[in-house]
Amino acid sequence: MNIYTRKKRWKWILFTLAVLIIVISLWFTQLLVRSIARDERSNIQIWADAIHKKAELVNYTDRFFNQIREEERKRAEVLADAFRIITVTNESEVLNFLLKLIQDNSTIPVVLTDSEGRIKNFSNVDFNPDTVPYLTGKLRQEFMVHQPVKIQYDANQYDYLFYKESKVFNELRSVLDDLMDSFFSEIVINSASVPVIITDSTRQKVLEYGMLDTVKAQDSTYLARKLNQMANDNLPIEIELADQGKRYIFYQDSELLTRLMFFPYIQLGVIGLFLFVAYILFSSARNSEQNQVWVGLAKETAHQLGTPLSSMIGWIELLKLEGVQTDALDELNKDVDRLQKITDRFSKIGSEPKLKSENIIRVVDDAVNYIKSRSSKKVIYKTIHNTEQRIMVPINLHLFEWVIENVCKNAVDAVGGEGQIKVDISEEENFVLIDISDDGKGIPKSKFKTIFNPGYTSKKRGWGLGLSLAKRIINDYHKGKIFVKNSQLNKGTTFRIMLRK
Repeated sequence: MNIYTRKKRWKWILFTLAVLIIVISLWFTQLLVRSIARDERSNIQIWADAIHKKAELVNYTDRFFNQIREEERKRAEVLADAFRIITVTNESEVLNFLLKLIQDNSTIPVVLTDSEGRIKNFSNVDFNPDTVPYLTGKLRQEFMVHQPVKIQYDANQYDYLFYKESKVFNELRSVLDDLMDSFFSEIVINSASVPVIITDSTRQKVLEYGMLDTVKAQDSTYLARKLNQMANDNLPIEIELADQGKRYIFYQDSELLTRLMFFPYIQLGVIGLFLFVAYILFSSARNSEQNQVWVGLAKETAHQLGTPLSSMIGWIELLKLEGVQTDALDELNKDVDRLQKITDRFSKIGSEPKLKSENIIRVVDDAVNYIKSRSSKKVIYKTIHNTEQRIMVPINLHLFEWVIENVCKNAVDAVGGEGQIKVDISEEENFVLIDISDDGKGIPKSKFKTIFNPGYTSKKRGWGLGLSLAKRIINDYHKGKIFVKNSQLNKGTTFRIMLRK
């Protein structure tokens, strides 16, 4: 198992673990959210039940006060009858009973006047009758809240009995009004801490709201949208209050619960972003270290080759001076030239290479011819381009020849020493395209990128550096691209090189 197979396996293991962590995290958070939601819904239900009970209490209190009002009205009528009967009866027992009935009234303010408004009698009033002989003006308006009772003695003689609600009743009424006001306040400022909107019977007019953004709540569009959301989330609570009609209470989940629902996704997003940035930084640092290793290795290789190469050149020159002229010497000279070119290539990899405008067709032809002369005669080379055409491209000659040689050598290995290799050169507006195709064993699609990694090889004794060097030379030094254009198993592969003009 090579390093890239192990790397791929570890990637899948880490990916599986990451998925498991995400799933478990989301599952646990959702479990927690559902638990909090159940508690919150329970509190909301208790709150809603309390609203109904309090509404019933308010309505019951209002009915109770209406009964008290009616009772006071009846007592006022009884007092009026007592005053009328006292004037026409002489029976002592009846008089004592009626006087006791009048005296026992210690709560209802009553004023007895004649037909012209002159005060004749009074009880439980908070003004001085000695200074107020007539019931007029503002005082009369206070006693006109209820219709006065007319006491008819005969056809031409009658009095009026004015009365108003007792002090006890007014205090109770004040309590009821406070209860009514606090009822809506307690709904708006609720113990369940949920957003609330109270509307009238039409469900359109907003009367009160709570737990909402006070600035946004001034916008009618926002409130209308919020009402629709609340209506979709929960059935509104319907209450009916005396003298006020139906009211609807809309509510939804608290802001805390809503935030908790989205928290795990936000948390995972932040963690994912952090890991992504960390990966980019570490990957950049690793690539930088690899580049330093490449540069150091190339320089050291060029240096190590340079010393014996200089010695060999010296020995060849010495043999020439001694008059040695053989075919072996010519071949040795060619090999020395080849070694010089290789040394020059390594030297340029270890430094920033200079690009020079070259005729790409001639350069590719020279490189292909070199490989052709060293390949089996059963390998057929075919080039598709106009040999008289000149396409000038800025390249480093020695490094670019190395790329063509490496790709062609891979093609020779792919066809197994027998097959066809085709080189097609074409141009676009901004790029020159070089397609190198073979009819060999092909490359699996999953390996299209892996084959350019350092050390990856399908050969038992290969180093796995040829295509890695080719990618580095094209991508980093020439700012172009090299990739597998297409490949089919047992049918062949096409590599594409893209160079900027």
